[in-house]
Amino acid sequence: MQVFHHVASLREALAEARRDGKTIGFVPTMGNLHDAHIELVNLARKQCDVVVVSIFVNRLQFGLNEDWDTYPRTMQADMAKLRAANCDYLFHPDEAEIYPNGMDEQTKVICPAMTDVLCGASRPGHFEGVTTVVAKLFNIVQPKKAVFGIKDFQQLAVIRRMVEDLCIPVEIVAAPVHREDDGLAMSSRNGYLSEEERPRVAILNRSLNWVSDEIKSGRKDFAALEDEARAKIEQAGFKVDYFSICNSKDLQPAAHDDSEITILGAMYTSGARLIDNVSVSV
Repeated sequence: MQVFHHVASLREALAEARRDGKTIGFVPTMGNLHDAHIELVNLARKQCDVVVVSIFVNRLQFGLNEDWDTYPRTMQADMAKLRAANCDYLFHPDEAEIYPNGMDEQTKVICPAMTDVLCGASRPGHFEGVTTVVAKLFNIVQPKKAVFGIKDFQQLAVIRRMVEDLCIPVEIVAAPVHREDDGLAMSSRNGYLSEEERPRVAILNRSLNWVSDEIKSGRKDFAALEDEARAKIEQAGFKVDYFSICNSKDLQPAAHDDSEITILGAMYTSGARLIDNVSVSV
């Protein structure tokens, strides 16, 4: 695995791969890699000749009171995992390389659709930071395919919309949610869970699946289902950020005649904010 810290040297290496007719797959990450990240790398490996992974903790997508300073940075362990997964190129830039004119002067990429609801409502400016850095990374790497996890369903939808709107020639590949044995979606922030909380946090996934089963059985009183699911999570001792039944394409509240529905939830533990989702066809 070759490690690059600068845009110019990475582009030079990738240009040589393109001249050899190789297809490039890309997995953008913020590091602190776990098995779910490696599954993204494996999927990129199956579909492309060359796999590029980026590790960059993007301050632009963190709010004022969020955990940018304390976000886990585990570079040596991450590199070992990527080597084991046969990653070809690791791009690990510093902030000055990604934002050479400074954060305040950075041109922003703003997607007006789907960014002011769900996680966007709880984290103002978050998706502006995501779309800006992902657009920059796409321009740097210029991959044929880029792999994102379905766990961050709203992020996936927003990036797909950005790619469509800006005519970016990259195929977005969605990877299934990678879960622990009890159903908890793997996340870097799971490390913030206390030992006392850990056995109870699967309530988020169980509530999502319960609502999915209710919808499949014919229930369409979506507002009541959301209220009942919130109550389940609160009874388990957690604060609900949101629990919403949405149209899978535009993330608007689901209508009774929608055939593709995604149920999305977010909750707070003492030290983490966890998200998850389940999709259902009706």
